[in-house]
Amino acid sequence: MLSDLSVQTQGGYKMSCSEEKRHLTSICLPTAMDLKWICVLSVILVVALSTLAEAASPPTKCQCNVTPSQRKNCGHPGITAEECRRAGCCFNSSIPGFPWCFTPKARKVRKVCPSDVKARKDCGFPGITAQECERRGCCFMSHPAGVPWCFYRNAVQEVC
Repeated sequence: MLSDLSVQTQGGYKMSCSEEKRHLTSICLPTAMDLKWICVLSVILVVALSTLAEAASPPTKCQCNVTPSQRKNCGHPGITAEECRRAGCCFNSSIPGFPWCFTPKARKVRKVCPSDVKARKDCGFPGITAQECERRGCCFMSHPAGVPWCFYRNAVQEVC
């Protein structure tokens, strides 16, 4: 059945069935190239949406501790506290003459060596030296046996 399907270009798009077959069955199967593009576009969409979701996470109290003169407007006139927070911004209407909805401070993240051996993720190879491991930006601890000695640091969000 698939062997008698032909590829035609119609309006710049490739169809996997001929005009007459399309009228008979009203089903056109996508070509392998079409499926690859669909997969690529799906991945791009997922990455973009996850980035947007991350950006709109509510700020912490520490991030909203911004002096009034340093506030950068993050909303429109008349924005409500709920709308402002939904946009990932800080809201404080107690100081007139300064933005009430404003951009939060950047999240402070530092990288630390995990203390739990179960949290170690291998960053090296058998026989790696401490210097080579540290040049890679990783942690090195030659004990206990049976776990990675050269391992990645964990990102930890700093608390004010």
